[in-house]
Amino acid sequence: MKLKADGAGMENMEKIERGIRIIAKNEIGVLRDLTSIIAEEGGNITYAQTFLIRHGEYAGNALIYFEVEGGEFQRILRRIQELDTVIEVVEEKPFEKVFGKRVIILGGGALVSQVAIGAISEADRHNLRGERISVDTMPVVGEEEVAEAVRAVSRLHRAEVLVLAGGIMGGKITEEIRKLRRSGIRVISLSMFGSAPHASDLVISDPVMAGTLAVMHISDQAKFDIDRVRGRRI
Repeated sequence: MKLKADGAGMENMEKIERGIRIIAKNEIGVLRDLTSIIAEEGGNITYAQTFLIRHGEYAGNALIYFEVEGGEFQRILRRIQELDTVIEVVEEKPFEKVFGKRVIILGGGALVSQVAIGAISEADRHNLRGERISVDTMPVVGEEEVAEAVRAVSRLHRAEVLVLAGGIMGGKITEEIRKLRRSGIRVISLSMFGSAPHASDLVISDPVMAGTLAVMHISDQAKFDIDRVRGRRI
């Protein structure tokens, strides 16, 4: 990996996000050492993830990814590369520039697929114009299972809208919808039995339209805003 020489210009201190992908030995203290270097060089970690690599030539080692705002970025890279525990360091584009904002679709398989048709078609239209919007789907049934999935959406990076597709949802699912909305993620529900629609921001009877409007809400180019129609049924 080629590293640029340090300069006295303002480039290193710009408040822009950059990604750092690191392959490191699976040892105690590695994450501490990495975050210390970033902090010492004035970088602010805006996102982080780490997991063990299970396959390939790096199996058994850890993949660590940071998105860092500001700081002396080239010095951060150089110091990380010098650690004995680090195997590889690569600068990457942040997820926002690769996958963009996310729509999450949960529920019964047939309805999820219909919502996905609307969301993917609309996202494709915007992505061709330079935006970045991704669509994630997961067929899941059962009150406990759906409630757990709804709760997990708040931990998903860049998730902005959840669409619930099913015939009946309520109970614990409704409780998790209310909690999720407090975290700032909008919830669209299909018209269904149960209390889930009453806890959602918007209820839509047509699954394809639900997917389309979910993408339009998070698009920088579209003019649809869930907040302006909150509480309505379409």
